[in-house]
Amino acid sequence: MTVPTPQAPYGVDPQGRPYSDKSKIVAGILQIFLGGLGIGRFYVGSVGVGVAQLLTCGGLGIWALVDGIMFLTSNERTDKQGRPLRG
Repeated sequence: MTVPTPQAPYGVDPQGRPYSDKSKIVAGILQIFLGGLGIGRFYVGSVGVGVAQLLTCGGLGIWALVDGIMFLTSNERTDKQGRPLRG
């Protein structure tokens, strides 16, 4: 665990990038339960993908479910500023 600083209030990842204020757990849960509306994507700032999910009902639910699982299991998800999501 790293010590929070004003530049990285949530700490930094192993590559030295500051963590986002957004949580991958919250994003994943939102995406699984409300992914047909693109809510998980709107939460992390991916407005374009969120609108696409909204228009396609989350790819009839399949895209939303897979996306939610990927949010929960992947360490490579980032927010709009490119910061990795907190675990």
